[in-house]
Amino acid sequence: MTEIGEPLIQFSGVKKRFGTKIIYDNLDLTIVKGETLTILGGSGVGKSVMLKMLIGLLTPDAGSIVFDGIELTKLGAHAYGDIRRRIGYLFQSAALFDSLNVGDNVAYGLREHQAVKRMTDDEIHHRVGASLELVGLPGVQEMMPSDLSGGMRKRVGLARCIAVQPEVILYDEPSTGLDPINTARINNLVKGIADALHITSVVVTHDMGTAFDVSDRLAMVHRGRILLQGTPDVFKASNDPNIRNFILGIAPPGEDVATLLAQ
Repeated sequence: MTEIGEPLIQFSGVKKRFGTKIIYDNLDLTIVKGETLTILGGSGVGKSVMLKMLIGLLTPDAGSIVFDGIELTKLGAHAYGDIRRRIGYLFQSAALFDSLNVGDNVAYGLREHQAVKRMTDDEIHHRVGASLELVGLPGVQEMMPSDLSGGMRKRVGLARCIAVQPEVILYDEPSTGLDPINTARINNLVKGIADALHITSVVVTHDMGTAFDVSDRLAMVHRGRILLQGTPDVFKASNDPNIRNFILGIAPPGEDVATLLAQ
């Protein structure tokens, strides 16, 4: 097993396109065990594609993806199931099952893998309660997803992730659609869970407040590659106009409304 501080996930020379649209031309990125790494970039640059390639929902056209010494691009479907049990994925929409109550949503992954985990129903019930308590939602097992606010849905989705005790959690736009209070709450959970459970976290976001708040390191995707990676201080000190414009929320030259209307 990889020790804390050693490379856990490595993308090397990864290429991915959809038709004529090139998403990654040469993706090289290393994620270290125990860190929280945030992936930055504008809409459509492939941030979520990177996560989906890691868990096998998408296949790279070329290159290597290694997780804990295992080359993922050569795995079959059955072997990939073992990898997915080690990686939790918090989808942007939380992806709860509307027909299941909160308790059954959180228990879903445990029951799917019960033969592997060999957990009794009582053990599952206890794990569900502990996971919901960890995200600040004790005693809500009987509620339905339709009764939850957006922030609560995200937290239930996070409880489902941590219930299976993964080694890595992938957060896909965790603060999208949330008000400032719930955004701060989710950010605190990302940090708190990483510290309490010693989990490696990969966060995809375009929200610079979230990025600077939760990250040990950041990596920015630009034109199919990693433009810059480093600590929040490295990003704040960067003079690269693409980095500065993204951090400050400034449209590139020539994309202001007056210019576009004049064309």
